[in-house]
Amino acid sequence: MVGDSRRDSASPVDMSVTVGRVHLRHAVMTASGTSGHADELAAYGDLASLGAVVVKSLSVMPWAGNPAPRVHPVAQGMLNAVGLQGPGMAAWLRDDLPRLASCDAAVVLSIWGRTVEEYREAAAVLGAGARDPIVAVEVNLSCPNMSGHGIFAHDADMSAAVISAVVEQVSLPVWAKLSPNTDRLVAIAGRVRDAGADAVTLVNTVLGMALDPDTGRPALGNGGGGLSGRAIHPVAVRAVHDVRAAHPDLPIVGVGGVADGWSAAELIMAGADAVQVGTATFADPAAPFRVAADLEAWLRAHGHRSPGAIRGLAHR
Repeated sequence: MVGDSRRDSASPVDMSVTVGRVHLRHAVMTASGTSGHADELAAYGDLASLGAVVVKSLSVMPWAGNPAPRVHPVAQGMLNAVGLQGPGMAAWLRDDLPRLASCDAAVVLSIWGRTVEEYREAAAVLGAGARDPIVAVEVNLSCPNMSGHGIFAHDADMSAAVISAVVEQVSLPVWAKLSPNTDRLVAIAGRVRDAGADAVTLVNTVLGMALDPDTGRPALGNGGGGLSGRAIHPVAVRAVHDVRAAHPDLPIVGVGGVADGWSAAELIMAGADAVQVGTATFADPAAPFRVAADLEAWLRAHGHRSPGAIRGLAHR
């Protein structure tokens, strides 16, 4: 039995969660790459009410990204090949982080690199000291949209090397964002944990492609891209479930097709400690705030007092 809907529907729900060393005020965050680099979503809701704002992935250097078109709608989702466009770490720290701080938002900084050394350099710019309001560093090992750039998260040794390099540079908790495009996900999750990751974020986009009906050519300027949205939600649920089963004590952030309270709850039941809202934000910039409210309402309606009450229910 999932819950008891006969309990008082007005009972308070404690929406705070803990992901490893990080205490978040809410179980719902934004997802990297879907809400900008700073306070772009502040016009649609109170950023301080979310667990965290996870910023678009940053490298040590400015990066132009991929050629247009960069996004393409598909049934129940979206293909994207934005290519990690960003201003670089130093510019972000100078220009964008203060805007997030002024909103009292908790921030998860996402970083990427083309080599282990570039990941190390990006982390070194951040430095070993506290960087309020940054609460964690999410290491993007899994972006599929870099031409000529393999996905680190498909290689256990490379993934571990990157995490070790980042952990050496920062004192903040480090989360490893992993890829669903491999049958070694469970093993790689264990390797990054052993390398020092405090948590894993599951999952990034699924490799995909769409063709233009008039030309027969790829619809995205980069050719292929990453499929996200509701279409990949069952993939995310399976990934979270399998990693939780194999690594019961490894903190997990679930992401993939979260668009309402139930899809958020489903990832938590599969074993996630917290969730992120991504592609839904493109259609509705208020989606993270709406999902946060929906999840609270769903928990209350089913007689639960916190997200922790249903965490890992699929394994009990």
